[in-house]
Amino acid sequence: MANNDLIDQIAERVEHLLLRHEELQRTNALLSQQVQTLTQERDQLKSRLSAARARVDALIDRLPAASSSESST
Repeated sequence: MANNDLIDQIAERVEHLLLRHEELQRTNALLSQQVQTLTQERDQLKSRLSAARARVDALIDRLPAASSSESST
C-alpha cells in the first residue's frame, strides 16, 4: 500500500510540474513578445533621434559664422 501512495505522490508531483511548465512557457512567450515590441520601439526612437540630430546639425550649419563671434565679444 505504501508503494501505491508513493506512486500517487510522484504522479501528482509530475502533473504539477507539467502544469507549471506550461505556465512558464506561456509566460516566456508573452515576455518574448514584449521584448520584440520594445526592441522595435527602441529602434524607431533611435531613428527619430538620429533624424532630429541631423536637422539640428543642419540648422547649426546654416547659422552665420559672424553671429557666434559677435556673441563672444
